[in-house]
Amino acid sequence: MPAEIFAFLLVFSRMGAMVMLMPALGETAIPQRVRLVMALSISFIIYSLVRESLPALPGSPYMLGMLIIFEILIGLLIGSAIRLLMSALHTAGTIIAMQTGLAMAQAFDPAQGAQSALMATFLTLMAVVLIFVTNMHHMMIAAMYDSYSLFPVGADLEMANFAEIVVNTVANSFLLGVQIASPFIVYGLVFNIGLGILARLMPQLQVFFIAMPLNIAAGFMILGSVLAASMNWFLQYMESGLGAFMRAP
Repeated sequence: MPAEIFAFLLVFSRMGAMVMLMPALGETAIPQRVRLVMALSISFIIYSLVRESLPALPGSPYMLGMLIIFEILIGLLIGSAIRLLMSALHTAGTIIAMQTGLAMAQAFDPAQGAQSALMATFLTLMAVVLIFVTNMHHMMIAAMYDSYSLFPVGADLEMANFAEIVVNTVANSFLLGVQIASPFIVYGLVFNIGLGILARLMPQLQVFFIAMPLNIAAGFMILGSVLAASMNWFLQYMESGLGAFMRAP
């Protein structure tokens, strides 16, 4: 019985850390008790699959504590790396808000855990919904299971590889965010140049009062045109990012 409890505790240490940080599964809007039950349920399922590969109960309390800390660290690193995939939409939403004159509209973004532009909050919440609609959360659970093949319990953790994954994830997320917002960047450039020319041609015209409503209306029209393609692009990026933590079939 002590050996079984220890083995389940090892699995729960890694799974609990992942569920706490992963997008969709670990959102702050989900009650803590629900997340705890979810982590325990996933841990029980994965424990039954990886039980044979787990190490035996160590005789030293020091080694037992080190194994648990090591598992928590792996869970935090993997969960944080997957959470960084969501930063692409936060970047895109912030750029879109700046180009359409909605940057001052701030709201709490549960995916980021802080105040952000309303457009960024809208995109991240839509991404969470689409993750569940497209069953991509199943890929996250599969990545949890495959993590025991990529990072076996008790093996050395290659921090250099993790650092490379995090750097590449941040760079690719920023690039994708700019690419999603590229139509708005082009629109903002053309719109502001046109306003500048109009202000020089007609100095007596109150450009600001004319431009603000027109800027917001045109921004919503462009958003309605590119939103579906942008979210599909993000889901493909999310799928490829999760694939980095899964075994090849």
